[in-house]
Amino acid sequence: MADSPNLLVIHTDEQSCWTLSAYGGTLVDTPHIDSLAKEGAILTNFITNVAVCTPSRGVFLTGRYEHVHGAYRNNLSLNRDEITFAQALRDQGYDTGYAGKWHLDGTPRPGWVHPDRTMGFDDAPYMFNRGHWKKVEDSGMNEMEPTAYPYKEMGDENTYPTDWLTEKTNEFLMRDRENPFCFMLSIPDPHPPFTVRAPYDTMYDPAQMPLPDTRHEENQPSWVPNRQAPADDVLRKHMANYCGMVKVIDDCVGKMLDALREKGILDNTIVVFTSDHGEYLGEHGLMGKNQLYETAYRVPMLIRWPEKIAAGTRIDRLVGTVDFMPTVLTLMGFEPCGREHGRDASGILRGEDVEWDDVCYVHHAENRAGVFTSDYELAYVVDHDAILFDRKNDPDQVNNLFHSAEHQEAIAKMTADLAAHHASVDSPAAEWLQKLV
Repeated sequence: MADSPNLLVIHTDEQSCWTLSAYGGTLVDTPHIDSLAKEGAILTNFITNVAVCTPSRGVFLTGRYEHVHGAYRNNLSLNRDEITFAQALRDQGYDTGYAGKWHLDGTPRPGWVHPDRTMGFDDAPYMFNRGHWKKVEDSGMNEMEPTAYPYKEMGDENTYPTDWLTEKTNEFLMRDRENPFCFMLSIPDPHPPFTVRAPYDTMYDPAQMPLPDTRHEENQPSWVPNRQAPADDVLRKHMANYCGMVKVIDDCVGKMLDALREKGILDNTIVVFTSDHGEYLGEHGLMGKNQLYETAYRVPMLIRWPEKIAAGTRIDRLVGTVDFMPTVLTLMGFEPCGREHGRDASGILRGEDVEWDDVCYVHHAENRAGVFTSDYELAYVVDHDAILFDRKNDPDQVNNLFHSAEHQEAIAKMTADLAAHHASVDSPAAEWLQKLV
């Protein structure tokens, strides 16, 4: 076990790629998160297979699609027989821990998760099921559980959840131990509500926030709901505070990296930074996620481990959340449990020339299904418009090519592949997709 690497997974909630300068973002300077890319790998086409909190997290933890792991929509529990990457590493002798939002234990809110339900994360007194408070303290009326204050109450550098959870994470990282560790920090930001503690609440000027050109888009697919985005002045305030939340996260990532350096274990720790899905923030007139435009699906993924991943590695191949578990276990030198739907991308991270299909499949309830390739996004919604977007030439996704004559051959091939995939995993969409072939 002495040569086995540690694993630290930093997982945020509803964070879009444009928030990070490593992904070309210009609004927020994120030097600490960016350092993971400079000293490790950045995956530019990392796709969540389902852009909703609960099912996405279940896919990430188990390497299995949501219709199998049980948490196929928000506020459902992960099946008790599922094997997370933490369980797999605990079985190999790892010390495991977790802090932050879980959202895989049903409806309790906050629902501080009991030790017998932490799915392989042994040290998890700060795991809560769901909620996005702005102030949390250790002591309260119930001394066994921290106190989460109403959303309107704002914390400070000690009680704001991102800071508070980072402190708990560093306490775990700095302990003396004989075994390697696996720890996951799940930060509930930058998910709404769009408020953040001082001084980050005034760090970004709403007047300087660039609004998406598509916020007043017309002639949208029939599955797009009525306009959700607020008035422009409100949207600018939301964006400014969203940027502030990201800046807190970056500063806290710096604190965790400093702790690993101080302990002398940074280079023997695989550090992963990612998110469960993105946030539209006015794109196509939408807020949140839970639709089919790419911003909700393409999320950050940065991995640092000097022993196996060369500094400055850029990976443009399509890799999905379902691929994370088999990839990280194999990268660490362990066999996956064998139940995963996902693929092993560890060879890509190591810079090897491996066979790889650039494809990620969308699983989104029983009436939606889609596929991302390097060139296109294709998606179907039962009894609604289908979409085909050119990912390279139409990044804003405003020109639906589904009825374009010159794209019918590509659509037919992608549809057949999509149907075959869903049939292979026996998903609820398999039956109606087969009728489209």
